[in-house]
Amino acid sequence: MQSRTFGWILLAPTLLILFLFGVVPFIYVIVVSFHQWNPFGANPDMVFNWAQNYRRIVFDGQFLASLGVTAAFVAFAVASQILLGYVLALAFLRDFPGKAFFRTIHTLPLIMAPIIVGSVWKLMMTPSIGIIPAAMQGWLGYDLNIGQNAVQAFVVTVVMDVWHWTPLVTLTMIAALVSLPADPFEQAQIDGAGRAQIFWHITLPMIRPAILATVFIRLMDALRIVDEVLMLTGGGPGSATRFIGVHIFKEVFPRTNYGYGSAVSVIVLYLTIVVCWLMYVGLIAPRNKDKG
Repeated sequence: MQSRTFGWILLAPTLLILFLFGVVPFIYVIVVSFHQWNPFGANPDMVFNWAQNYRRIVFDGQFLASLGVTAAFVAFAVASQILLGYVLALAFLRDFPGKAFFRTIHTLPLIMAPIIVGSVWKLMMTPSIGIIPAAMQGWLGYDLNIGQNAVQAFVVTVVMDVWHWTPLVTLTMIAALVSLPADPFEQAQIDGAGRAQIFWHITLPMIRPAILATVFIRLMDALRIVDEVLMLTGGGPGSATRFIGVHIFKEVFPRTNYGYGSAVSVIVLYLTIVVCWLMYVGLIAPRNKDKG
C-alpha cells in the first residue's frame, strides 16, 4: 500500500502538468466553442450562442474545401513518407561508403523547426531568387511559380512535408527491421520462398505495428500542419494550400473569431480520433483477435 502511494506521489507532478496544460485548455476550448467571442471587437464579452458555431461549420464552404484539401495532402504526404522511409531504411541497413555521413545528413531536417523549414523552402521556391525555379527553367524549360499555380503550390507543399518528416519514418523503420528475428527468414529461404513472398508473408506482418504507429503519428501531425504552409504559401494561391490548420489560424487570429475557430478545432480533433479509431479497428483489432 505504501509503495502504491509513493508511486502516485512520484506521478503527481507529471499528472498536474498534464492537467494544467492538456485537460484545462481542452475544456476551455470546448466552452469557448459554444460562444460568440471577439475580444478585440466592439463587444469583447463572450456571448453564449448554443451550437451556432457548429451549425456554421456545416454550411461553411471554406471549411469543407480546406477539409478536402487537407485529406488529399495527408494521403499523399503520409503514403509517400512511409514508402520512401521504408526504402531508405533498407538502404541504410546495408554497408556502403559514406553510410554514417549520409545517415547524419538524412536526419538533419528533423532538428529544424517547422517555421524554419517553411522559410527555407520559401527562399528556394521564390521565382526571382530561388534556386529550384531557376533550375527548372534552365534545365527543363518549366515555369515553376507556386504563387500563381495552385497545383504546383500543393505539390511543393507535399514535397516539403515529405522532405521534413521522412527521416522520422526512416528511423522507426530501421528500428523495426533491426528488431526482427532471423529464424523466420532463414526458414523461408530454406523452403525456397522468394523476396516478394518473404516481404508479404513475413516482413510486412511483423513490422505492421511499427508502420501503423508511425502512420498514426504522421497522420495527426499532418492534419495540424500550419507553420510551414503559412511561411511557404500563406494558404494560397486561392485555397490550394488552405489546410484545416491554416483555416483555423486565419479564423482565430486575423479575424479574431475565437468561438468559431474553437468549434472547428474540436471538430478536427473529433475527426482525427475517428480516423485513428477506424484504422485501429480495421487493421489492429482483427489481428489481436486472431492471436487471442
